[in-house]
Amino acid sequence: MASILLQIEPSAATSKCANLTGLSLPHTKVTLARSYRAGEMVSGITKAPVGLCRIAGTSKPSNDSNINFEVWIPTNGRWNGKYEQIGNGGFAGTIWVSYIAAAVSRGYAAAATDDGTSGPPLGAATFIGHPGVLKDFGYRAIKFTTDNSKAIIKRFTGKTPNHSYFSGCSDGGREALMEAQRYPNDFDGIIAGSPANDLVGLGASFLWNMQALLAGPQTHGVPDAYVPTDKITLLSKLVISKCVGKDGGVSTDAFLNDPTICRFDPAIAQCAAGQNPDTCVTPAQVEAVEKLYRGPHNSEGLLLFPGYEPGTGSNATDWPEWLVGTSSTSPGSQYAMTTAFWCNAVLGKATCPFLDFNNEFEAATQTIAQMANSTNPDLTQFRRRGGKLIQYAGWADAAIAPENGLNYYRKVESVMGDVHDFYRVFMAPGMAHCYGGPGPNSFGNGRSDGPVIDAKHDLLKALEMWVERGVAPNKIIATKYVSDDPAKGIALQRPLCPYPQISGYNEHGPTSDQSSFECVAAKGDDDPRNRGVQNAYR
Repeated sequence: MASILLQIEPSAATSKCANLTGLSLPHTKVTLARSYRAGEMVSGITKAPVGLCRIAGTSKPSNDSNINFEVWIPTNGRWNGKYEQIGNGGFAGTIWVSYIAAAVSRGYAAAATDDGTSGPPLGAATFIGHPGVLKDFGYRAIKFTTDNSKAIIKRFTGKTPNHSYFSGCSDGGREALMEAQRYPNDFDGIIAGSPANDLVGLGASFLWNMQALLAGPQTHGVPDAYVPTDKITLLSKLVISKCVGKDGGVSTDAFLNDPTICRFDPAIAQCAAGQNPDTCVTPAQVEAVEKLYRGPHNSEGLLLFPGYEPGTGSNATDWPEWLVGTSSTSPGSQYAMTTAFWCNAVLGKATCPFLDFNNEFEAATQTIAQMANSTNPDLTQFRRRGGKLIQYAGWADAAIAPENGLNYYRKVESVMGDVHDFYRVFMAPGMAHCYGGPGPNSFGNGRSDGPVIDAKHDLLKALEMWVERGVAPNKIIATKYVSDDPAKGIALQRPLCPYPQISGYNEHGPTSDQSSFECVAAKGDDDPRNRGVQNAYR
């Protein structure tokens, strides 16, 4: 669709953009409305990909609230008539302008919000003494951003968007599912990557993992249970040697195609008497890894959150980044996330001795569950209005265990029956959290993306095809670039298949070519890292 701005001279568009500072919106003040030329610096290192009008605003639906948002609208006839809203990550606190710019480069009017947690202090610490901010983070910020952005677009262009899309991963995936559940009429299509939708269960996972690695007896100031990166690499190599190529993948892969069928006991690497300690793991380390695989359970034995899959823990974007870090005094990102969830959000404190906590916490986290969990399996209204939902995750995700998203999908199926007509899940073998990892990890999902090709290679184009033309995605072709750099060329490609199918090698084609693989039935659905029904989906 051609934009109305096609007929507006650049000087007139500039004036019309600047006049948006006077726009009246509920509980909202427009703080900036400025035009930018293509290539002009907008924020930090982010440049305007095309000529655009940038509008920033702040919404205050409560005395605690300070929700910042931005919406960028392409000018000079570049708008495709559609709207894309970008989800956040972690406990938010910033507006991801680089992602807005990427959407605008594709013709979208695009918006994002800081979820009201820019502080100071930044992130979850904003919750301390400000209960209204938790509601903003949970769902109110994305709703205000949606409504305000659409109103601004209409005022500036004279038109409402033909179609609206939401895309996010991690906390953005939580927000994506929140949109489908709480605001089913706001978006025609939604992409939910590695969703943190069971935020309470994820918080239990963070606590469980840090206690598994860092609590208990110490030797020379180092927890006996701590597993350094060289031992993670040792274990990962053993996993690959045991399971690779037996799960529909290729024997030369550096990752597992379907880790759910891999039965690996870390005890096989336990040190024998007199063995060089550099070549094995201690009993305490074995126990810690077993806990990471098992996932947190409460005292009644209920699964609170799935465990992590074996096989790619040595990749820098996996266990080193999220779990073990570089040392026991500088562990992975989950340490800071544990502080954010338990100390800031649950207890309302800046710090707390969480390594000493027990796991009986249901009552303490009830408010967070009500505000921020997006676990409602009834998507009837979203389906009825014609909405389409694509969900994805990496099997090597060491931030949010990949079975969590599948457990939600299974719960939706148990409530609604077959949902393939509007909801499909694609699992990426060897992909880390949202992107990265040794497997095929680029399919329009964020970092290291190559040129947009078509609906077969790009999530958003696949979603557009489904929403606008009724053609559902039967596979998404994912690419692994050399060193995850598109400029260095393609290392391999694989099709991602709609769950419960997996990609299977045909045993005779080139292993780097996606045409050598086809979507086939998975060999089983009994993942040792996901035993029992996850508490949030009971």
